[in-house]
Amino acid sequence: MTLTATEYKHIVLDDRKVPLIAGTTMKVIELVTGQIAHGWSPEELQFQHPYLTMSKIHSALAYYWDHKQELDADIEQREQYVEQLRQQAGESPLAKRLRARELIQ
Repeated sequence: MTLTATEYKHIVLDDRKVPLIAGTTMKVIELVTGQIAHGWSPEELQFQHPYLTMSKIHSALAYYWDHKQELDADIEQREQYVEQLRQQAGESPLAKRLRARELIQ
C-alpha cells in the first residue's frame, strides 16, 4: 500500500485516498465516529486509544473539521449501508425466541 503525505503532520492518505492516522491502521473517520457517538474529548479519545498521541488526535480532528462535509457524507453512507444489512438480515433467532416468551416487545 502506498501512503501519501498530507498538509496535516500526522495524517496520510492510502491508495483509495482514505485519511489514516500516520503509523497506525486507524482511519480518521473511525476516531471521529467514536467522538461523535460518545461525546469524547481529545483526552478521553487518548484514554480509549492509548497508542495515539495527543498531537495525532488533534491532527485527525483538524483534518475532520477541514473536510467535514466530505467525511460526514461518508459517515452517512456507512450508516445507510449498515441499516440496509440489518434489514436484509431480519430478526435474529435469539430475538424471535425472546419475543415468543414475551421477554421483549
